[in-house]
Amino acid sequence: MPQPDADILDANVRYHDLAALHYDSKWGINYDEVGQAQVTGKLRKALGHIPGYYERALEIGAGTGYFTLNLLRAGVIGEAVATDISAGMLRALEGSAREHGEHVETAACEAAELPFDDHSFDLVFGHAVLHHLPDLDAAFREFRRVLRPGGVVAFCGEPSRYGDRIAAVPKRGARAVSPLWRALMQASERRNGNGAGSTEEQRLERMVDVHAFTPRVLQAHAADAGFENVRVSGEELAASLFGWANRTLEASAEPDDIPWAWRVYAYRGYLLLQTLDRSLLEPRLPAALFYNLLISARA
Repeated sequence: MPQPDADILDANVRYHDLAALHYDSKWGINYDEVGQAQVTGKLRKALGHIPGYYERALEIGAGTGYFTLNLLRAGVIGEAVATDISAGMLRALEGSAREHGEHVETAACEAAELPFDDHSFDLVFGHAVLHHLPDLDAAFREFRRVLRPGGVVAFCGEPSRYGDRIAAVPKRGARAVSPLWRALMQASERRNGNGAGSTEEQRLERMVDVHAFTPRVLQAHAADAGFENVRVSGEELAASLFGWANRTLEASAEPDDIPWAWRVYAYRGYLLLQTLDRSLLEPRLPAALFYNLLISARA
């Protein structure tokens, strides 16, 4: 039975407030040249061309600031506004902004009810957020409302329906071999890591992903809101299979027990396979096969 919208929103707020304390370290987020290249590269793929300069930009579901801060530091956006329903995530973002000498205006709000004037942004964007939103049609109408004529919407990192099914294969395999992997790593099994007695954050994590998209469905949401030149593309196949296997293994062990050499291997291997995806697979295979979908459109 589908969850009521209020339950979905409440679960998302509680989960992301808890996750904010360690979100950057969990996902290997950084704000140096590597982080900037990753973010600008994702935006370029969503747009289908090299990003221009956007004077005023709004991020939806900004989390700890991975996209906003890296785009600011890369000089892609001028004035940045970041929204999220999680006050904990926005506090983490504000702390990272101060640390890096950047200014970001923040607002705790829902995507379907944005507290901004009509036609007040040149770019509305986000990363891995649309699949959390209970009312996508209302959200896309809001994105269209706050964009200036000719403004652009771009979202990256949205799970595809078929890609999500493909990613389940390495997850199952990794769970099966995780005892052997922990023995090789000399790592202890993670406490409360197998369901019963799990932490509140782990329980909520299973509730917050609402959608997995096909390209056609994602395109329809934008078109129905009045956007033009809607473009949907796919990202990451080999990298996602590798990444989810490794994350599943890592989730089975106590974090402090995972050797640094393994973390370096996992990170560098993921970057290498991202290059393979970009150069060989993404230009040739249908978007629906990839783990992530990217969408862009013009107001």
